[in-house]
Amino acid sequence: MGLSDALRRLVGTRQNTANGGGLPFPVTYSGVNWTLSDDVLGLSPAEVWRTQPHLRTVVTFMARNIAQLGLHTFQRTGEDDRQRLRDGALALTLKRPNANTTMYELLYGLVADLALYDVAYWHFAQDANAPSGWSLYRLPPDWVTPQGGDAFGYGSYVVQVDGIGANKVTLPAESVIDFHGWHPNDTRRGSSPVSALKAILAEQMMAVKHRQQVWERGGRVSAVITRPPSPDGRSTWSNEAREAFREDWNAKYSGDGPGAGGTPILEDGMTINKLDFNAHEQQFVEAAKLALATVAGVYHVNPTMVGVLDNANYSNVREFRKMLYGDTLGPVIAMIEDRVNTFLVPVFDQRDGVYVEFNIAEKLQGNFEEQATALASSVGAPYMLRSEARARMNLPAIDGADDLVVPLNVLVGGQASPRDSAPPKGGPVRVKARASQSYEDKHAEVVAKFFRRQGSAVKSRLGAKAAGDYWDEARWDGELSDDLYRLAVQVTTQVSAKTLDSIGFGPDQYNVDQTLAWLREVSDRSAKSINATTKAQVDAALESDDPDASVADVFDTAEGSRATQIAVGAVTMLSAFATTEAAKQVAGDVATKTWITGPNARPAHAALNGETVPLSENFSNGAAWPGDGANLGADDLAGCNCELQIDIP
Repeated sequence: MGLSDALRRLVGTRQNTANGGGLPFPVTYSGVNWTLSDDVLGLSPAEVWRTQPHLRTVVTFMARNIAQLGLHTFQRTGEDDRQRLRDGALALTLKRPNANTTMYELLYGLVADLALYDVAYWHFAQDANAPSGWSLYRLPPDWVTPQGGDAFGYGSYVVQVDGIGANKVTLPAESVIDFHGWHPNDTRRGSSPVSALKAILAEQMMAVKHRQQVWERGGRVSAVITRPPSPDGRSTWSNEAREAFREDWNAKYSGDGPGAGGTPILEDGMTINKLDFNAHEQQFVEAAKLALATVAGVYHVNPTMVGVLDNANYSNVREFRKMLYGDTLGPVIAMIEDRVNTFLVPVFDQRDGVYVEFNIAEKLQGNFEEQATALASSVGAPYMLRSEARARMNLPAIDGADDLVVPLNVLVGGQASPRDSAPPKGGPVRVKARASQSYEDKHAEVVAKFFRRQGSAVKSRLGAKAAGDYWDEARWDGELSDDLYRLAVQVTTQVSAKTLDSIGFGPDQYNVDQTLAWLREVSDRSAKSINATTKAQVDAALESDDPDASVADVFDTAEGSRATQIAVGAVTMLSAFATTEAAKQVAGDVATKTWITGPNARPAHAALNGETVPLSENFSNGAAWPGDGANLGADDLAGCNCELQIDIP
C-alpha cells in the first residue's frame, strides 16, 4: 500500500466516524461552570477558532483573499520573457491537487493553518490515477507529529487522524513540505499567534457568558412606578387598591392594550423610572471592537478591512485594499512562494526557469476604465482591435473589425495619447474643473476628527456649565481655521493646475500667494460659523431631559453627516474659486463663467443651470460662484455640489 493510499484510508476512516469527522467532543461556551484557565486558556487553536468570531473573522479574511488569487506556473525563457505553463505535472497538480480537493481549498487550508498554528503541511506522492501522475494533500497540523532529524529539520512525520486510534502513517521528510513561521528557540517550527491572543479572547468569552447570564437570569423589568409615602409613614393603599392599579396598568399599557405606546396618566405623586439593560454603559460594543482590532493587529490586518469602521471612508478603504496584498498579505504570499519554489517545483518539473507565482496582478490592476486610460497613455495610441472590444462585450464578430483604428491626430511625435485634448490655438476653450473625490473625502475626515476632538473635550467639561467655562471659543475657532486653511490651499492648488492644463498653461502660471490672504479669511469665517452652530446645538442639548445623551448625539451627528455636508460645500466653493482665479490670472476679464447645476440640486440652483456672466460679475442670485459664503445663506451652502464652467474666447 502506497503513502497516498494509506493517507486516503485514514481520511476515509475519519469521515466514517459517528461524529461526522469532527472532534469526539462538542465545544460550547453556554455552560455555567466555566473556569478561565481550563475552558478558555486551555483550548487548542482549532477550538478557539470554532468558538471565537473575531479570530474566525480575521483568519477567514486572510485565507479567502490569498486562496482566490490562484497559484500560476511560469517558465522564464529569457531575461525579460516568461511563458505561462498550463500543462506538465506541476501545473496540472496545482490545478487539481487530488481527487477531492481544488486549488482554492488547498491554499485556503494552508493559509488558515499558518494563521492558527504558524505551521502547515503538504504531502505529495505519485498517484497513477491522477492526470498529472501526482497527488498533493493538506495535512492538518493536529494530525502531524514531527520526529527525528536534527536541529535544522525533522527526519519524518507521523500522521494520525484525530479520533481514529492507532491508525498511523509515517511519512519521510522528502515527501512533506513543512511551512512554518519563526520561533525564538527552534529553527524547525513556528509559534502559534493564538497563544498571544488567548487573554483578550478569554475576556470576550467571559463577556459572552455574562451577557447570556443577564438575559437568562435578569429580571424582566423595563420600568418601575413609585409613589410617595404618606406623612405618617403608613401606606394609604390597600392590597385591593394596589392590585386593581396593577391590573388596570397591564390591561392598558402592556402587550396589545389600547394604551400601549401612548402616554400614561399617573396618579398624584407617582413617577415612572426606566430600568432597561444598557449595553452602552456596560461598554460591550467597545470591548468587542477592541478584541477584533487586537486580533487584526496580531495578524497585521488593518481593522477597517474586517469590520472596524469607526474611521472608514471611501478614500481610505480604497487605499487599504491596495495595501492588502503588499503590507498585509505580501509577506505570507512570499513565504509560500519561496517554500513551493524551493521544495515542490524541483520534484515536479526539473526544467530550468520554472517557478510558481500568485496571480496578484489580477487584484491590483484596477477596473477596466483605469486600465484603458493607463495603457492608452503609455503606448501613445489605441491598443485594442474592434473585434477584441466586441468579444469583451459578448457581441458577434463582424467583417473589417480586425484592423487597429488610429485617429489622424495620433502620430509618432504628436499627441501622447488619443485622450489628450490640448486646445487649438486661437479657438475657444471651455473649462469645468473640480477637486477630485479624494480631496472631498480628506476634507470630511479632517472635519470629523476635529468634531471628535472637540466633542471629547466639551463632554469632559460639561460640569462647568454654571461657570460658563465649558466652551473655549478661541481654541476651537483657531484649530478649525488652521485645519480648513491647509485644506483650502491644497484644493485650490490642485484645481488651478487642472484648469491651467486644460487651457494650455503650466501650473507654475498660477500665483498661489495672491490667494492666501483670502483663503485665510474664508477659513476663519467658516470656522466661526461652524463652531457657532455646534455651540447652539450643545446649548439646546443641555436643556433636554437627558443632556449627556443629547450632547453625545450632537457630536455623533457632527462626525457623520454634518462633516460630509461641510466637506461637499467647501470643496464646491474652493473648486469654483480656484477655477475662476486661475482663468482670471492668465486670461483677464475676457472670459465668462457659467453655473453648472450638480445632481439632486435644490430648486434655486436648478434655475441657475446654464446661466452665463462675465468673469468679474456675480450671478443673478448674487453669488460669484457656487458655495460663495460671502453672498449666499446657509441654506444655499449646505451640501451644494454645483460646478463652475469657464469659457475663454
